[in-house]
Amino acid sequence: MKEKLLEFKEYIKKIEYMNSATSVLYWDMRVGIPSKGIPYRGEVLGHLSGEIYKLQTSDTMKGFIEYFDGLENLDETTESMVQRAKKNYNQTKKIPEKRYVEYTVLVTKAEAAWEEAKSKSDFNIFKPFLQEVVDFNKEFIGYWGYKTNKYDTLLDFYEPGITVEKLDKVFSGLRVAIVELLNKIKKSDVKPDSSIFTTGFSKERQEAFGLFVLNKMEYDFEAGRLDESVHPFTIEFCNMDVRITTNYHENDLKSALFGSIHEGGHALYEQDIPDSLQGTRLGQGVSMGIHESQSRFYENILGRSKAFWTYFYPELKKTFPEFNSISLDDFYISMNEVLPSLIRIEADELTYSLHIIIRYEIEKALINGEIEVEDLHKVWNAKYKEYLGVEPNNDAEGVLQDTHWSGGSFGYFPSYALGNLYGAQFLEKILKDIPDFYQEIEKGNLSDIHSWLKENIHKYGAIHTPSELIRMVTGEDLNEKYFIEYLNKKYSEIYNLK
Repeated sequence: MKEKLLEFKEYIKKIEYMNSATSVLYWDMRVGIPSKGIPYRGEVLGHLSGEIYKLQTSDTMKGFIEYFDGLENLDETTESMVQRAKKNYNQTKKIPEKRYVEYTVLVTKAEAAWEEAKSKSDFNIFKPFLQEVVDFNKEFIGYWGYKTNKYDTLLDFYEPGITVEKLDKVFSGLRVAIVELLNKIKKSDVKPDSSIFTTGFSKERQEAFGLFVLNKMEYDFEAGRLDESVHPFTIEFCNMDVRITTNYHENDLKSALFGSIHEGGHALYEQDIPDSLQGTRLGQGVSMGIHESQSRFYENILGRSKAFWTYFYPELKKTFPEFNSISLDDFYISMNEVLPSLIRIEADELTYSLHIIIRYEIEKALINGEIEVEDLHKVWNAKYKEYLGVEPNNDAEGVLQDTHWSGGSFGYFPSYALGNLYGAQFLEKILKDIPDFYQEIEKGNLSDIHSWLKENIHKYGAIHTPSELIRMVTGEDLNEKYFIEYLNKKYSEIYNLK
């Protein structure tokens, strides 16, 4: 069995090598490829996806799965590796290879079309590509099957075990709590002034301060790098090469800064995964919800806390002397202004989840055939007016603002809101384990929290399911009450709510 296991790991490693090579080509396409090179790059990625398909669905893979599946006395890592390989095999095998390759090529074209459409604020440029992507996903669901709701099948790719039934319940309670708190804030006499973040901040200065923060977070630049892209993202080729991007706006200091912190949180997760899990397909985050809990923990629970800026604000003023006349209290309150807005990645911490709930409801309806691609921008605008009281002036700040649909990532968006919930639940446990947590943050000590996250979450990679991990760490299942309590405590203090 030991020899067979070594053979299995070597085979799995071949798939990881191919995925890594594909990721490098994808990263290059997002950060620097000449526009004329995109069609050929799509063909290359299509070819590689076909080779990956063959490896994942071969008789050799089937033989490994049949040999190990059901064997007793397998260690935890091997058991998880076998079950993940089995799941990937079954999912991939059900899709005809020709369609698998065609979809990869389409997504490459769709992402390029989305970038052009966003730059021109014209949904019609992207619409035919999006229609094909949606049609493919519906076709794939037909191959994979579903029990209760078609959208459940897509959710499972990003958050195994989560369903529409569970999300409807959790999001319903979350939405009510947010709206109730939002209505109280609207009546407050406290009026933050976030305009202090919108006055001519050069890219060079933003980049310098962003790098300073990432270094304090202990992001390893010998195992990663920071680049610029239209939409911030993190991509890992292995735990020793995890790259992040951000996007700079001279009239918005917060966008690139919090984008960098957010992506840095993702990257720390991947960099911390132990070498022993490389070559097992478990050397990655367990789910996008848990992944988002790490990025949003750093971005919001840390990055928008008073303790964080007690240390970092004096440092920020060295780079941006424009803030010399503004007190820490005023800076902190302005940083956390609640103001319903159009752009998800620039939303305040309170209303952010409403942006996710809107996308969740649209995706769910789209996949179930309740709305059509043709009507997406109208549905989008209507929901923003209903939920947030704002309405997009154009497609770029509306239905075209996110890249996810161009890549076929239907079912991903709920992960962001789940990340908020997981993060607050982790915080509850952290405060018990590290009672002086905030005092250490005030000193600029981010090492203790990094070590805690690494020891309790990162080191396990994808060995456990999300539900298993949350129970291991906190002793209970996912519970939205911690995030609701966190929001009420934080904003009651900022806005002097009774």
